Amino acid sequence: MASVYESLLLRLANVVELATQDQGAFTPQARQALVRSTREFKDGLKEAQEFAAALPGGELSIEEQDEVIEMLEQLKERKRIQRQQLADFAEKVSTISSSQQEVNMEVDSTASTPA
Repeated sequence: MASVYESLLLRLANVVELATQDQGAFTPQARQALVRSTREFKDGLKEAQEFAAALPGGELSIEEQDEVIEMLEQLKERKRIQRQQLADFAEKVSTISSSQQEVNMEVDSTASTPA
């Protein structure tokens, strides 16, 4: 991925260098080199665009990506609330179970105490 963009930068630098050379009137060889360099840059640019278009999620617009992010944040919040509700429920069950054991022990101790 990075090499695609790095080579694009090198190709652009080559075009700029050839275009700004001080040769007075361009010679046919210099023109040909500039045309070839420009064509290579355009090809590299096309390759970079194709690469960027093939990235996952690239088919979504910014607005669509924002919608997906918002939906995921809402889902995360619902799950956090459900997890808290489950923890609260587990604590209540634990308290009830603990109270029930104390009642059972009290009943057992009362039942085993001679009158």
